[in-house]
Amino acid sequence: MIDFPESTKTNRRIPKEAFYKHLSLSTALKSKFVSDISRIVAENSLTKENLNLVKDSEIKEILLLSIELKKQDYDQRIIESISKGNPHKLVFLISYEDQRQLAVYYQKLYLTEWMPKNKVELHLFGDSLDNIWSGLVRQVAIGLDVQSSSNLSLDDQLGRLDEIKLLQQQIQKLEKAAWGETQPKKKFALYQDLKKHKEQLEVLKRG
Repeated sequence: MIDFPESTKTNRRIPKEAFYKHLSLSTALKSKFVSDISRIVAENSLTKENLNLVKDSEIKEILLLSIELKKQDYDQRIIESISKGNPHKLVFLISYEDQRQLAVYYQKLYLTEWMPKNKVELHLFGDSLDNIWSGLVRQVAIGLDVQSSSNLSLDDQLGRLDEIKLLQQQIQKLEKAAWGETQPKKKFALYQDLKKHKEQLEVLKRG
């Protein structure tokens, strides 16, 4: 469930041309707007006024954009381009048939896995738009459980996430190398290295 107040609903359809005609895009990427996207709707607009917030923020508006796709294997650069070319903070609800995906751009693009419509969750946390934005980024990039339990800053959490992903990739490579190694000494060394990487991963996951 996307838990946004009724006062924030806009349900305003935005022509695709409003985006790609005003963005610096290659001809190929412009064509992706046509081939990959069916329609774009501004579902919600979050502001200090319609959320009855007291604290001021650098952020003035957060938009929830729903993007209906023509095909599930879409070009993710579309989302990046819309985010970079828009003055507002954007959260994306991407849909293809009965599947949904959330996306947000914060220094880079973060995407959830595809999920059924009834599994989508987004909640508002914080007493300012700045805090609400950080909470939304956390939920999309890291997950709702981490959002509500971690005391780390957003940048620290995302940095840890990057470290975890890198270690997971290194572990996969070491496992493959160890499995294919025939020389006992080299195989032993690879398993020792693998053990260290797995221990580091557990430390990072525990926080």
